Amino acid sequence: MTHRNPDGLGAASDPPLPSSPARSSPLDLNLVRTFLAVYRSGSFTAAGQLLGISQPTVTTQVRTLERQAGRELFARLPRGVAPTEYAHDLAARVMDPLDALMAATGHGPATEGAAAPVHLAGPAELLCTRVLPALAPLVADGVQLRVATGLTEPLLDELRAGRHDLAIATSRPRGRTLTAVPLLDEEFVLVAAPAWAERLDGRVTTEGPGVLHTIPLVTYAEDLPIARRYWRHVFDRRLTRRASVTVPDLRGVLSAVTAGAGFTVLPRYLCQAELASGALVALHETDDPPINTAYLVQRPGLPDNPHTTRVRDHLLRLGPTW
Repeated sequence: MTHRNPDGLGAASDPPLPSSPARSSPLDLNLVRTFLAVYRSGSFTAAGQLLGISQPTVTTQVRTLERQAGRELFARLPRGVAPTEYAHDLAARVMDPLDALMAATGHGPATEGAAAPVHLAGPAELLCTRVLPALAPLVADGVQLRVATGLTEPLLDELRAGRHDLAIATSRPRGRTLTAVPLLDEEFVLVAAPAWAERLDGRVTTEGPGVLHTIPLVTYAEDLPIARRYWRHVFDRRLTRRASVTVPDLRGVLSAVTAGAGFTVLPRYLCQAELASGALVALHETDDPPINTAYLVQRPGLPDNPHTTRVRDHLLRLGPTW
């Protein structure tokens, strides 16, 4: 029995690819273009939509290119595909020359009628609570977005590989292959539900953070990255305790703490409404809160999609505290 994923590929019945090195004959540029569309979109179906061809045609072309190259290009997943190491290498070698060729011959994104979608990546919380609402006017005006979420380093690797047009990074990228511009500043605040704040009665300020050791800590990850930074910056000491609850999404941390699960450290933008309504209380106010700068990152050297430029410029015009 053949099991097929949503891209129509028979993972269990496809004949094996040859294990020999790539052939010496040149690869078909149309096949390479289809390969890049799949590589950038992560799906045969999405690539077909980008190229204006059917998903079965994309599947056939990728299989043909794999046979010409003698290598597997994508691992077939239940939803979409993942590039192999050979695919990463091939993309790095052909992406810029092929993009330049397509633009020069009038087939680049900027010359094909409607502009291509803008592929934007970044932290889920920041994208969902700040960035996407800010971009709503552009979407209403015809800009198409394809949004991916994740941690900064993997997203930057994907940006270098051409999977995204723009990425929002929580730290400045290393090296010179990416162009990074400061986008906004995140200010962190120590918060808990009102019941915990009443129990503490301001003792964090008068007695120090040790009074919090009897209260459950809710945080993003086991290594307490945000809370540890707050302790070093504000209290000038190490945070030495384990979390009672970890949630790999700050919106989940916010929800748990608002419900009374304990205390945490959050970006102020994420909990501003709860602080204003009284659903959360700041346990300690400081004139020098920890601040983290987020960067808008773009890989240079690509033909410019005009909608990518619109998204980039619109976000940068909002200023560092939006």
